[in-house]
Amino acid sequence: MNGTIRHLGVGGFNLADFQENRGWFLVQGIFLLSVGTLAITYDVTVSRLSVFVFGWLLVFAGAFEALQSLWQPKWSGLFLQLTVGILAVVVGVHFLDSPATGALALIFLMAVYFMVVGILRAVTALTMRFPNWGWVLLSGIVTFMLGVLIKRNWAVSELWIIGLFIGIDLIFRGWSYVMLFLAARK
Repeated sequence: MNGTIRHLGVGGFNLADFQENRGWFLVQGIFLLSVGTLAITYDVTVSRLSVFVFGWLLVFAGAFEALQSLWQPKWSGLFLQLTVGILAVVVGVHFLDSPATGALALIFLMAVYFMVVGILRAVTALTMRFPNWGWVLLSGIVTFMLGVLIKRNWAVSELWIIGLFIGIDLIFRGWSYVMLFLAARK
């Protein structure tokens, strides 16, 4: 390498930084593989926990937004911010009060999330072409397909589907980081 920095691909990939930080790819990969395996093993628990956490996040974020809107009563967006804050609290409480219904809504959101993230990963891998980019492309394709599978069966999805698909996504993402680590060692 003799002190020079090589750039590969379209996105300004920096090989020196990549090799210098390769240990973090391994740590993150092993962590994601472990968490993904746990998510698949305890899929229903992860699904319920996801609904619970999402519900509380909405309650806290909505309450904060509603209160913050009242601190600025002369702001022209007061009504919109207050309405969005109250809506977030109501939806969050609904998630907490009715986890099964909340899970159906969350399943739909997860489908959209998986499809968008899958496309972004695939495009990033195809445009940057960093070492072992094919694994990130595969991860993006798998994540996108999980989103499509969820969306196609959204109305009949069971509670375990969130945990299972989150686990699968984490495992593929973890494996792609391990492959990046191995590529950086060369």
